[in-house]
Amino acid sequence: MNRKGLEEIVLEQRVQFDIIKEGTIERDILFEIKELVETPFITIISGVRRSGKSTLLKLIKRAFYKDDDVHYFSFEDERLFDFAINDFNILLETFLKINGEKNIFFFDEIQNIRGWEVFIRRMHDRGSKVYITGSNSSMLSREMGTRLTGRFVKIELFPFSFKEYLRFRDLPSEGFERTEIRAKIKGAFDEYLEIGGFPEFVQTREKRFLRDLFDSIVYRDIIARYNIIDERPLKEMIMYIFSNYSNDLNISRLKRDLGLGSLNTVKSYVQFMVNSYLAFITFSYDPSVRKQLHTKKRIYVIDQGLIDTISFRFSQDQGRLLENLVLVELKRRGNEVYYFRDRYECDFLIREGYEVTSAIQVTTSIGQDDKRERMGLLEALKRNELDQGTILTEEQEWEETIEGKLIKVEPIWKWLLH
Repeated sequence: MNRKGLEEIVLEQRVQFDIIKEGTIERDILFEIKELVETPFITIISGVRRSGKSTLLKLIKRAFYKDDDVHYFSFEDERLFDFAINDFNILLETFLKINGEKNIFFFDEIQNIRGWEVFIRRMHDRGSKVYITGSNSSMLSREMGTRLTGRFVKIELFPFSFKEYLRFRDLPSEGFERTEIRAKIKGAFDEYLEIGGFPEFVQTREKRFLRDLFDSIVYRDIIARYNIIDERPLKEMIMYIFSNYSNDLNISRLKRDLGLGSLNTVKSYVQFMVNSYLAFITFSYDPSVRKQLHTKKRIYVIDQGLIDTISFRFSQDQGRLLENLVLVELKRRGNEVYYFRDRYECDFLIREGYEVTSAIQVTTSIGQDDKRERMGLLEALKRNELDQGTILTEEQEWEETIEGKLIKVEPIWKWLLH
């Protein structure tokens, strides 16, 4: 890597890093990061592309290091096409020349550089505080191996939550006992359900942004990263999944319908989607991990705005859209999520440690005599020895007791604000 060129990039990026766009809001995840500031751990922030990771680094700097200078570098710059692991030393020398001795480092999208974890470990071992971002979940497992074990804390950043969307809209997230506030929140929820939470799209409402974002994830985070030569079957599979979210994942059917060569190819493509945060998979809960792995899986996608942009969506999709929204929120909250299936089905079980702690059913609405939704939840409660469960709907709210189990019916928009 050319030293002069690298110095120009560092200088340019330093100026840009100090600029926070008007309308930028505080992210809820800052409360979690605050607990890590005084620790020696490497803070790794991963998440789907354009979810706000770079802006979050700026917010971390402003919130916790406003009186300190920091070293910042983004590996997304196209001029770094020939940057290699040996160039990290040149980068450090450039930092010293421009910024002087500083011990706080921010590295954006560092997974683009092969062998990055060796350099990060060296920085950590010499006592530096390091924050890094990446758009691929597998960077926290396969690539890091044992080199950073015990040295990092992983945090996942998602597109705006509903609470963050209200903050962006300058609307309250409490006080909904008042009719006028409740009406504004419900109106905002209808918007959020349609457009999703990618920060830039929320700001611009420019459909081209979501199309370009989708292409960027597919080509840069999947096709290029995994050296896929024939992109057509992959793109067809992704489109298919975005049109069939919140449903069982049928690997054999995907193989047959898309003409893919083997089941392993389909499984790999699905895993690539998961690694890039385009999709999430839930397993049918069973105390036996072995049995879990052999049951049907359900698949969900990252954002309802992308669903609306790249798939066919009709009015009858409302229930699946709400279910997908709840799943993403559960993942945003860091939950370990499963579904339940026996005689009946329950959409979500939350597990903490070795125990299931809660059960959630999602539906657009529920009647007083609606057996299917109640029985699925009730069966899940009995099987996992839970005293109460939740049914999330668009509008309804009440409590009832069935066979000694408390059932709370609650609007999804209200649950999102807990």
